[in-house]
Amino acid sequence: MGFNDRGNSFRGGNRDSNRGGFRGGNSGPREMHKVTCSDCGVETEVPFKPTEGRPVYCRDCLPNHRKF
Repeated sequence: MGFNDRGNSFRGGNRDSNRGGFRGGNSGPREMHKVTCSDCGVETEVPFKPTEGRPVYCRDCLPNHRKF
């Protein structure tokens, strides 16, 4: 049984209709939370509720902490 035999191939349609990842599409504006960057101290906003005791980084500092 090949890949195409299972019905998993892409055949036409709008590729953009499958965007959204795990969120399942556009559900409107996200709630933003004000935080202070743990590295540079600048005030910024993030689209998630920060967990107490875990560092939060601004857009400029985040790439310095990525593991990949």
